[in-house]
Amino acid sequence: MKMLNISLVMLLILIFTGCKKEDETPNHTPKAIHLTAKAPEVINNNNAFGIELFTKVAMEEDGNMMLSPLSASVALTMVLNGSGGNTYAQLKETLKFPDELKIAEINEAYKSLVAQLLAADPKVKIALANALFYRLGFEIKPPYMATMSNDFDAKIQGLDFSLPSALTNINQWASDNTYGKIPKVLDEISDDAVMFLMNALYFKGDWSYQFDKSKTEPRPFYISGGNSINVSTMVGEVGAKIAYGNGFSAIEMPYGQTNFTMVVVVPTMNLNDFYAGFDAKAWNDIIFSIDGNSDFSTTVVYMPKFTFSYETQLNNQLMVMGMVDAFVPFVADFSGISDSSIFIKFVKQNTFVDVNEEGTEAAAVTTVGFVNTSIEPNTPPVFTIDRPFIFAIRERTTNTLMFIGKIENPQG
Repeated sequence: MKMLNISLVMLLILIFTGCKKEDETPNHTPKAIHLTAKAPEVINNNNAFGIELFTKVAMEEDGNMMLSPLSASVALTMVLNGSGGNTYAQLKETLKFPDELKIAEINEAYKSLVAQLLAADPKVKIALANALFYRLGFEIKPPYMATMSNDFDAKIQGLDFSLPSALTNINQWASDNTYGKIPKVLDEISDDAVMFLMNALYFKGDWSYQFDKSKTEPRPFYISGGNSINVSTMVGEVGAKIAYGNGFSAIEMPYGQTNFTMVVVVPTMNLNDFYAGFDAKAWNDIIFSIDGNSDFSTTVVYMPKFTFSYETQLNNQLMVMGMVDAFVPFVADFSGISDSSIFIKFVKQNTFVDVNEEGTEAAAVTTVGFVNTSIEPNTPPVFTIDRPFIFAIRERTTNTLMFIGKIENPQG
């Protein structure tokens, strides 16, 4: 009888456990993000800035590329906090912030948004970090240091830029905050360098509906010019939202509990021709069409795997967008940072992306390098996805555009 009771208990446990396992379903409900009053405006403007910056860079690049609008916007907003006069006005306009939007409201919006993005989905790993590295002896105003620390939670460190350890320290920070995906952002520190403002953004998410690795096989991908190449292509029945428009088709596929998604836009025309009409309004129209689908419906998707690293300097594009004075010695006004006459020598971004059957890993580091005018007075120089496509990663409840790039050739 005792053995019979034990067996009965074990049987009940197995039945209960089995039922519980069958009843467990993935949570595909996005977590609500509560924005400050001005945050939607900040996000919309950040997206508009990001789309314009992306199109200007993409039209000059022949190969694969990716930028992070969020990383660039945060880094340049850190710069904005120390700007004055026309430098402030031009940078604010470049970032698409309206005149009436106060810098304190922008800072508050970013601080609240970032905190909630980091905790939006336990199944998605997000990391965002800021830093200010300055040459020992270069005096930075205490109020600016306080803003960097309080509003941007920035690591602030003075370094002896003449020592090799300073370069190692800065590159190590970039590597640590992108989990080794961007191991180096600077090759050297010039003699005129006085400060670096940096933002690092990292994303790692598994698809809510993963692709079966056993079904990945070479399939044709039609590169620009009409020729085809065979690329490693994933295929699967996955949850997705699809939208069609004039000259394109688009698909959105979620990560984790669906706060974060990848949007792929596949133009029917040449990518460079598509850019002519691809602006913030076009992006919002695409998202509006996608959001019109209430559920992620089962869809057979063919998608190439791809992975690459990318680096670019953004000076010329930012100047074309209106941020001019910041790059000009004796004209740039960074009186909020220091009493020394300084200007921006470069704004650069390093990015990494890996898209495979399990999900996506992406990272970006934006670096803004400042130099002392007195040292260098020279002016710096003014679906079936089988064809080139644009891809983006956003937080869909706020429509925060985190990454955007293009694939001309998945093989690099």
